[in-house]
Amino acid sequence: MFEKILIANRGEIAVRVIRACKEMGVRTVAVHSTADAGALHVNLADESYCIGGPRAQESYLNEDAIITVALETGAKAIHPGYGFLSENAGFARECRDCGLVFVGPTPEVISRMGDKDVARRTARAAGVPVVPGCDLIASPGDATAEAERIGCPVLIKARSGGGGRGIRKVERPEDAAAAFEEARAEAESAFGDGECYMEKFVHPAHHVEVQILADAAGRVLSLGERECSVQRRNQKLLEESPAPCLDGHDDIRAAIHKAARDLAREVGYVGVGTIEFLYTDDGAFYFMEMNTRLQVEHPVTEMVTGLDLVKWQLRVAAGQPLPQKGDEVPPVKRAIECRINAETPDFLPSCGTVTGLHAPGGPWVRFDSALYQGAKVPPYYDSMLGKLIVSSPTREEAIRKMRAALGELVIEGVSTNVDLQFDILANREFAAGMYHTNLMEHLYE
Repeated sequence: MFEKILIANRGEIAVRVIRACKEMGVRTVAVHSTADAGALHVNLADESYCIGGPRAQESYLNEDAIITVALETGAKAIHPGYGFLSENAGFARECRDCGLVFVGPTPEVISRMGDKDVARRTARAAGVPVVPGCDLIASPGDATAEAERIGCPVLIKARSGGGGRGIRKVERPEDAAAAFEEARAEAESAFGDGECYMEKFVHPAHHVEVQILADAAGRVLSLGERECSVQRRNQKLLEESPAPCLDGHDDIRAAIHKAARDLAREVGYVGVGTIEFLYTDDGAFYFMEMNTRLQVEHPVTEMVTGLDLVKWQLRVAAGQPLPQKGDEVPPVKRAIECRINAETPDFLPSCGTVTGLHAPGGPWVRFDSALYQGAKVPPYYDSMLGKLIVSSPTREEAIRKMRAALGELVIEGVSTNVDLQFDILANREFAAGMYHTNLMEHLYE
C-alpha cells in the first residue's frame, strides 16, 4: 500500500478519501485554493498546500501545481475524487510520466470511454445494446437529416464532458440544426470539444447504473445497481439501490450486470467505474456511457454491499487483487441517498457561512459532508453541500428512515433543497418504485 497519497480535490469527497486513508494507515496531502484555506479537508490531512486562487482553473485544475506538490512531498499516488481532473486522460498520463500512480484507470481507457461516440462503438463491439442514433454530426444540415432518419424526439449530445451540459432535445427535425449549433457551442465552451452525436430520445425510461470493480489481473465484479432516475436538468438528485424498476425482473437484472462486466473486460478496465444504462418498462436496456471514476452516489453501493469502495480503489491501484470469488456482490439491504445542495427554492445557488449545523444520526444513517459550524460555502464550485444516505432491510423502511433523517438535518446560514427532497419522497410514483427520468417534470402536478 502507498505510504502517502495526494488528494486532488475538495469538499466532501476529499474528506471521504482522507478518512479512508487514515483507517488504512496512509498519510495524506491536501491541496486547496485560497477560498478553501479553512476547509475541513485542509484541516484533516496530514499536510496541506495552497496551489492557487479561488477559481477552479487557478487551483483544482492546475495540473502542474498539483503534480509539483505530489513530487515535493513524496506522495506516491494521486486520488482525483470525482469532477475536476478525475476523467482527464492528459492528467492521468502526466502522473504516469512523473512516476505517480493515478488512482483510476489508464489514460488510454479514460480517453476511449470519455469520448462518448467511441464508447458507443466499443459497447457495440462488446455485444452491449446501445440507443439507436448516429455517430458524430458533421454539420447543421447533417443534424437535420439524421433527426429525420432516426425519428424525433432525439437528443443531441456532446461526446466529451458531462453534468448535463452539451445536451439538447429536439422535438422536430426542423429544429435540429439550431439545437446542434447550441449544443456544439456549449460543449466547446465547457469542455474544449464541440463534437456531438445524436441518439433517439428513449421515453419513458429509467436511469440504471451498474457499479463495477476490476483488478489488474482481469477480474471484474459487479456490485449491484443503482437507480438514478430522479434528475433535474440531467443532474441527479436522489439515488437508490437496488433499482426498484428491476424488482421481479431478475433475468433482466442479470443481463444488465453481465453487459456491464463484459464492457469493462472489453476495455481492460482497472479500478472502480460505473456503466450507465437506460431501461424501459418493456424490458429493453441500452448503454449510455461509462464513468471512469468514483461516483458521487458510491455510498449507496457501500451501504448495501458492506464494501468500502475508496479503500478498494487504493488497493487495486497498488496492484492488489480482488479477494471475492464469483463475478458479483449482491446487495443485502436497501439504501437511498439524497444530495443536499446549497440552493434557493427556485433552484438558484446559495452561498455564505454555515451558522448552525446538526447532522442526523442513528443506525445506518450517514452524512457525507465537509460542513462544520463556521464553514464557508463559496460561490466558485459545485453547489452540493453533502449527501445523506440511509439503509434498511426494506425499501419502505428506507424511505421512512430518510424522511426522519431529513427532518433531523439542520443547516443554517445557506439555503438548501431539503424541502424538495421531502417532496420527492412523498411522490406517489416514487413511493411505488415505478418512476422515470421525467419525474421532476410533473412532481408538483
